Amino acid sequence: MKTTSIAEETFRAINAHVNKSCAVFNEDELALFNSLLEVRKVKKKTFLLQQGEICDFEAYISKGCVRSYFINENGSEVILQFGIEDWWVSDIASFHEQQPSNQFIETLEDCELLVLTVSSKEELLRQIPKFERFFRLMVQRNLTSLQHRLMNTISLTAEEKYLDFSKRYPAIAQRVPQLQIASYLGMSAEFLSKVRTRLSKKTL
Repeated sequence: MKTTSIAEETFRAINAHVNKSCAVFNEDELALFNSLLEVRKVKKKTFLLQQGEICDFEAYISKGCVRSYFINENGSEVILQFGIEDWWVSDIASFHEQQPSNQFIETLEDCELLVLTVSSKEELLRQIPKFERFFRLMVQRNLTSLQHRLMNTISLTAEEKYLDFSKRYPAIAQRVPQLQIASYLGMSAEFLSKVRTRLSKKTL
């Protein structure tokens, strides 16, 4: 069992996360789930995945903050997603299809991750098929979030995009550089600075 290598509260957190999403697992099932998780403690500014590699993990973030991004045709970084505590991070397409990724996943802070590999996830689903529903619901939530972001990109002004981001993800807004928030919102850092200045004047 890998549970001896990490504080019990970390496993309690992921177990609570799992049962909050899909409350169907008993103690024995959660114990098996925990035994299949690999604990990874990763330093800040470490690449978990680089473009061209095949993603071999789905990772629950117990501690820390990460980002996923790609490099566009102009050589600029485009932020796809941030992840903080109680979130999962992966390149789902690369993980499930076992094809090279077009993404980078990098830690923005020192992180503690609980990781399922392809083989350990297959073993989990073989022994506890009910976990398939948990992962299906997680994908559905990700798709809902992606749809929300797409609609915002099409329909909202720059100020509205920033306000929505700050409201939906206040912890992230306080922890990541404005340059990266700007990239996530599809604008330059200079333009985001102007947006923030206009908003601050409106609140005076």
